[in-house]
Amino acid sequence: MNARRLENLDADRRERLFQSAAEEFAEHGYDAASLNRIIEKAGIGKSSLYYYFEDKADLFTTVVERALAMLIKEIGGFDPARLTSENYWDELEGLCRRATELSLRNPWYVRLGRFFYQLRGNRREGRATDRMFRAAGDWFQIIIERGQELGVVRTDLPTTLLVDGTLGLGEALDRWFMTHWDDFDEAERMRLASQQLELFRRLLAPGVS
Repeated sequence: MNARRLENLDADRRERLFQSAAEEFAEHGYDAASLNRIIEKAGIGKSSLYYYFEDKADLFTTVVERALAMLIKEIGGFDPARLTSENYWDELEGLCRRATELSLRNPWYVRLGRFFYQLRGNRREGRATDRMFRAAGDWFQIIIERGQELGVVRTDLPTTLLVDGTLGLGEALDRWFMTHWDDFDEAERMRLASQQLELFRRLLAPGVS
């Protein structure tokens, strides 16, 4: 994605483009999604689409990024500076639970998540997902370093190892949850959200086994 070019696109046309793409991917999945249908609904030409995006994978990943930004806006992020040794893990658990509640209200988040991991498993086109994982790694590093400052995250291992381990665990849990979402009712999904956070705590908290 060429962010500068995209920002220069008329706001209404940009919103129509993303709305059309999100609907197409949510309805048909990644493989069956049609760029021709997307541009027809958005009212732009194919040459214009490729002016802003490298390929279909780039467009899809950008749609997921925007969906994630909307999710963060809806559930309310938090300022790491406001985390304390007393509220650190409770705040993170609250974030996980609010994200799960939002997905319960908006099932298309789950569908997009499934398609995202389908794309990530594609050897040729999966590279488009790398920028999201780099951003996730940066976020985990900020949260981990803040936890270390507060004494609630271990310091006996290199921070880069903790970040990579957390990122790997997060991807595995997220992929599994997306795959098995339909196997559980709402109460079980909320319970699993809390249990997943407990796995992160066991990985990161000092003296926890």
